[in-house]
Amino acid sequence: MTGLPQDKSGEARSISSSKLAIVRKHPIFCDLDADAFDQLCRYAKHTTLKRGATIFSKGDPGNSLLVVISGTVKISVSSAGGRSAILNLIGAGETFGEIAVLDGQDRTADATANADCELFVIDRREFLPFVRSHPALAMKFIELLCTRIRWTSDQVEQVILQNLPGRLASALIRLTEKHKLTPQGRSIAITQQEISEMVGMTRESINKQLRVWATRNWVRLEHGSIVVLQAEPLEALAEAGGDEVN
Repeated sequence: MTGLPQDKSGEARSISSSKLAIVRKHPIFCDLDADAFDQLCRYAKHTTLKRGATIFSKGDPGNSLLVVISGTVKISVSSAGGRSAILNLIGAGETFGEIAVLDGQDRTADATANADCELFVIDRREFLPFVRSHPALAMKFIELLCTRIRWTSDQVEQVILQNLPGRLASALIRLTEKHKLTPQGRSIAITQQEISEMVGMTRESINKQLRVWATRNWVRLEHGSIVVLQAEPLEALAEAGGDEVN
């Protein structure tokens, strides 16, 4: 795996122990009994990465499952001509790398630290026997993969069928749906260039549309982030495919 140091020090193990509650809250792991969870945690190695660091690249061996403790990980693909498409942003408490770990094939995309990150890394050689001994855990991973397939299917549908406002509204809703909106809104740590790579439009088009929504007080633009202030009109726009709704 590219760029991931091995956890060899007692200090690193101590840091890992202080972060285990984040793993415990994940829907996949929350129902494990205490002994099984302790066993899983013994497999987890803690590592930190700076923004921009490569975690793995498309085509690399799928030799570990990863859990984000803090920061954000960008999952993307690139063309030979240099174009890039962002498939997902993985935040704290989420896992990634499941597909290659479970089927034993190569990585299907690039994973990059989109901010300074802390990760837990669980080696495939230890993880697979653990999953085989806990059938309920295997079912939860099946559910997770189904969720990821639905996410990808929605993205393809939006790119084919929706215009720019619909694609952008759908992307913002997807990025905020895991979090409850507060009176101050929900901040998404994403640049306009990154969201343009997610919806397949130019940065200039994204900026123009976001500024229109900012005047309506649907969003607020900040350096390196977008704050969703009102989800309802964006949801209505996404459902309408991008056409304005009354």
